[in-house]
Amino acid sequence: MSLNDTSSPSPSPNTTRVNQTNKYTGEQTADPYQGEREGKLRDIGNQAVWSLSSCKPGFGVEQLRDNSQETYWQSDGPQPHLINMQFSRKTTIHDICIYADYKSDESYTPKKVSVRCGNHFNDLSEVEQIEMNEPSGWICVKLKDPNDKPIRTFMVQIAILVNHQNGRDTHLRMIKVHSPIQDVSLAKKPLFTSVECAQYATIR
Repeated sequence: MSLNDTSSPSPSPNTTRVNQTNKYTGEQTADPYQGEREGKLRDIGNQAVWSLSSCKPGFGVEQLRDNSQETYWQSDGPQPHLINMQFSRKTTIHDICIYADYKSDESYTPKKVSVRCGNHFNDLSEVEQIEMNEPSGWICVKLKDPNDKPIRTFMVQIAILVNHQNGRDTHLRMIKVHSPIQDVSLAKKPLFTSVECAQYATIR
């Protein structure tokens, strides 16, 4: 799949699973920073190489990634509008969080979104579908593999398939990508049950 390929992604045995469309209406209350505050998740957006299918001058990746709800990416081309995130190594993705504001963006607001994962452009497969009805706020969608675990992938693509009011171009104000933090706490030490092993459980 090329950067501007408008065809549907082909199924991949490593990522394909049957999903119902995630539907979101009106004001959203998801908090994309909660997992970070609790030390469970980390934002890994800065570890990816970002690219877009198109953009208006001054409304590109920098505006999408500047942590401001006042700026936005604006596409400038045919649908679907694509956001690509490529990682240098296989990465565990817990969720994708999208900030959308229908009150500000109206017909530029995404309505139907496809989230795709894979090793590269040519083997992407859809892992989640999102349908938004006049959204306002953060929408967070967990990405899971066929075993219901956080997906591991080299690439994530967000495809804007349809806008509200059949708008041509799209606005997205912010995107966050989270990976789980592995707990390597010393408090989780193994339990020694046999007499032979238990004698080495403490330092004398």
